Amino acid sequence: MANIHIPPGWRLRERDVTPESIYLDRRQFVARMGGGAVLAAASIACGPGRGAAEVQRGPLDNIPDTPTADLYPVAMSDPRFTPGERHGEVSPEEIVATYNNFYEFGTDKDGVWRNVAPFEARPWEIEVSGLVDNPGVYDLVELERAFPLEERIYRHRCVERWSVVVPWIGFPLARLVERVQPRSDARYVAFVTFDRPEQAIGRKSMTWWPWPYHEALRMDEAMNELAFVVTGMYGHPLQKQNGAPVRIHLPWKYGYKSPKSIVRIDFTAEQPPTFWNTSTPAEYGFYSNVDPGVPHPRWSQAQEEIVGTGTRIPTLPFNGYGEWVSDLYGGRVTPVGDVPHAR
Repeated sequence: MANIHIPPGWRLRERDVTPESIYLDRRQFVARMGGGAVLAAASIACGPGRGAAEVQRGPLDNIPDTPTADLYPVAMSDPRFTPGERHGEVSPEEIVATYNNFYEFGTDKDGVWRNVAPFEARPWEIEVSGLVDNPGVYDLVELERAFPLEERIYRHRCVERWSVVVPWIGFPLARLVERVQPRSDARYVAFVTFDRPEQAIGRKSMTWWPWPYHEALRMDEAMNELAFVVTGMYGHPLQKQNGAPVRIHLPWKYGYKSPKSIVRIDFTAEQPPTFWNTSTPAEYGFYSNVDPGVPHPRWSQAQEEIVGTGTRIPTLPFNGYGEWVSDLYGGRVTPVGDVPHAR
């Protein structure tokens, strides 16, 4: 019995994983799907006006020059990655690369990948500050090589009622937190993203938002085994439109709680402000756990559409990850007072 590996239940089933040989060779994927099928899927996600050849060339070629490219892909045979009993088919990368919320590069989901070319995603450093014993500026290359990378297939649920399933590559956020050694009075972890108006058209034009983008978690949320530092996807380093070169992913929360292109992590004793909770507090709470029972003021959260399929499915509490996170909130999906309009 000691040699039997029982994977965590949040891992998706092996039959739901896109074969590595397909997603590593996007042209082979397009050939297998047929140009028309890929174009149709992209049109569902992104609207009309783009040809199949452009879908191949453009959105899948926004991977920055990466000194750690030799670390990818992560072998599917790695026992840390063996898929388990969590349903959901992996979304085609053509969909995930062309349907993005990343306001720094504009508000049109199908336009983000077109606007990221000026963004310089390497070299990259992350400043760690606040209530920690090991503050400092950490080179991302050092962090990527310090922690063994693994692939995790997570569902991603946007507050706007759409969802995708993505094979992310990275390492548990807990490993990074442990390395910087938070002090006993550190109760929250705050993340700040890049702030370069000259490289980001949305950041430059939408001056009314409280830039740079910032998010935060309680310390126990950051230490949960599902909290993930992402450096890659689909067997390769992150695309720029997906948050290159490093982002956070929290599969039990709405997507805006997973900040992209982070440059600073700060450990604090008091609850930090967050971008959307500061901007529109009546619509977006601090915790923002996926809760089908709490509607947004302008729409229900009871269902979601799987991007590129036209299929609508019921939304699950905690996005289906309640077994691993519900204890953090005393069994409640939405803590009392988190969403003022609903509770």
